[in-house]
Amino acid sequence: MDAEGPQALCDLCLAQVCRSLNALCSRRADGSLCLIRAPLFPQEMADQLLQKMAAQGILNDTTVGIFRNCKELRLRRASIRCCPLSAEAFSLALCPHRLQELDASWVSSGLTGANIISGLASNPECRSSLQRLSLNGLHLDWGTLKEDGGIRVGFSSLQSLRTLSIANTELTDSVLEDICTLPQLESLDISCSPISHLTALLECKNTLRSLTAHRLWRLDMSPARLLFVFRQLHALRHLDFSDDHFAVDDSDGTDANETVRQFLEGGPQILPSLVSLDISGRKKVTEEAVRAFVEARSGLVFLGLLATGVSTCEVLSSQKNLKLTGEANENQVCEALRRYRERECFTREALVHLYRLTTDTDKPRPDMLKLVLSGMWSHPTSLHVHLVATACVFNLTTQDLAEALPVSLLSRTVTQLLHAMKTFPNHQQVQKNCLLALCSEYILQDVPFDKYLAATLVINLLSSHENPTLQRMAVAVISILVSKLSTEESTQLNKDIFIMKQKAMVGVADSTLKFALSALWNLTDEMPAAACNFIKCQGLELYEEVLESYYNEPSIQQKILGLLNNIAEVEQLQADLMEEGLVEHILSLLRDSQVDVEVRYFAGGILAQLASRPEAWTMDKELHSTIVKQLHASIMTWSQLEREMVFYRSFRPFCPLLKTCQPSGVQLWAVWAIHLVCSQNTSHHSSMLEKEGVTELLKTLVAHPDTHSDIKGICDSILHMVEQHQSRMEAFNNQTGSQNS
Repeated sequence: MDAEGPQALCDLCLAQVCRSLNALCSRRADGSLCLIRAPLFPQEMADQLLQKMAAQGILNDTTVGIFRNCKELRLRRASIRCCPLSAEAFSLALCPHRLQELDASWVSSGLTGANIISGLASNPECRSSLQRLSLNGLHLDWGTLKEDGGIRVGFSSLQSLRTLSIANTELTDSVLEDICTLPQLESLDISCSPISHLTALLECKNTLRSLTAHRLWRLDMSPARLLFVFRQLHALRHLDFSDDHFAVDDSDGTDANETVRQFLEGGPQILPSLVSLDISGRKKVTEEAVRAFVEARSGLVFLGLLATGVSTCEVLSSQKNLKLTGEANENQVCEALRRYRERECFTREALVHLYRLTTDTDKPRPDMLKLVLSGMWSHPTSLHVHLVATACVFNLTTQDLAEALPVSLLSRTVTQLLHAMKTFPNHQQVQKNCLLALCSEYILQDVPFDKYLAATLVINLLSSHENPTLQRMAVAVISILVSKLSTEESTQLNKDIFIMKQKAMVGVADSTLKFALSALWNLTDEMPAAACNFIKCQGLELYEEVLESYYNEPSIQQKILGLLNNIAEVEQLQADLMEEGLVEHILSLLRDSQVDVEVRYFAGGILAQLASRPEAWTMDKELHSTIVKQLHASIMTWSQLEREMVFYRSFRPFCPLLKTCQPSGVQLWAVWAIHLVCSQNTSHHSSMLEKEGVTELLKTLVAHPDTHSDIKGICDSILHMVEQHQSRMEAFNNQTGSQNS
């Protein structure tokens, strides 16, 4: 069983409801959904259903309509984060509920902060019940707020509000003043907003316990004035006054940095209740100031020091109960990833240090991998985050580490990698990182994920990146992925690759066409099902056309003939190649001494396979006789190739060609091919000859009286190479064995 355990029954049931919404619902006149039979949901389950719909990306103006039924589906803690909802849908579906919490951060489709506040304020129950509200990343559009009974609606209309988060909004000083009149406000997040003054905070100095003020890029207060405000926040226990150290703008943050220095050195009389401080990203923080602050605050439980350069301060190592973010060690980096998931600058910084820490890791770390995935999920379009995160994923899943991780975690990991490949298709390093992580037979064979999407993305990579390393990895991955696809998916994949047809019509040998040809060649290697799908998709007709169009392009001809070789190796498909026009064209390539040997080699391979089964030959018998003679005559003129041209996974397709009953031309092509690859990569191919019984076939050919002397000579040379390789391996093993003893 997966180490993470099975999913909760409630979670499985809610997922099934999400999948079955259309069947469970009818449609109103406005197109929104309404449950046909709505049982009385347990209240917490209604919240969970809304959250599940949001997480699965199906919550929108249509589906949110089921929550207009406030009696059976009673919402209290509602999350519509990142969902596309309009103001009208929000007002009809959510505002009638007696909400206690609402997270509407980063909602799209035009829903504004003003829409939300006016909608919530229109429900008297919400005015008194709502305690937590998150509007991060929304356009506030405050000017559109209307008066209600002569009183202007605002945050102050929600009198029970205790926690408010409005980071990354166009918050103004006047709106902040309205917020600070809330009588029960305890926690406030105004990060990344353009406010210039914090004086309004004095209005809630007796209730405010937590202030998050990260990256206040337009703050215009002197250190003395800021410290004056801080001194009066008697109830404040958590202060986040961190900064984005990567940001480039008009503000140099000098006053804020000086405020931090004076505050650290000012003693416990400033913010006496403080137990948590975050100054990550602040410049000019000194070890002396940190030491003074820590020694003066015995009750301190958290200190954020990432990207300050002082997280290695000696005094920190003695604080056993103090949690820290920084880069000094694994604990600090992981704490940073946990706390700063929403902040791109700190996520990026922490991932850089995590990569350094995990470069030589030899133990499975599912905890770290989860933190990396969380950062990727929170910043789906950030190149900076994904560039480092994908490298961290490779470190944490490489070699045997993957097999020790929960399968469900690996499944989520691959999903995030595929998202990165899809989002950054032109970034070579991101693609390389993802392929490195995917180049695991265990992951590709045993971990559930969208294999068709993965195959499509890898094919796209093959057609758009010329880097040889990327090409090799992509081929390794696609060779396994294709075997995992259904027949329908394989057919569709082959169709997707036929974008090259338009390229062929133009007659331009560009890299996209070449890589598409390479992809199809590799897709059909040792894969009869893929070869069959290729023919069903009219691939053969297309290839004939391309082969004739690119008569003077050896690199393209070689790839086309390579794929036709793969088809010719499948006995049941050989009949599809028995077309005189095609075969005579291939024969002309074999005969032509002006054509590159690489092209003639593959032309010979096709003809040898077709000629090896005279009982299945359907064309003119004279053509068969001519092919057999021309094979022998042409091959004897070929010069040995120095550059590695082909790499065989198996010699099984050669075995029928090596039988003593075969014509000499067929035998000669097979032994010449074996000699070629063995001389270029002896260790790999020699051992394969032994395992697959090819060595015995060669010996039989040498011993047979009717075998042509040309063939016997090449067979002897191959067998000699094999013997030499075996002798070297035995000597090496004997030497290492004696050293170990």
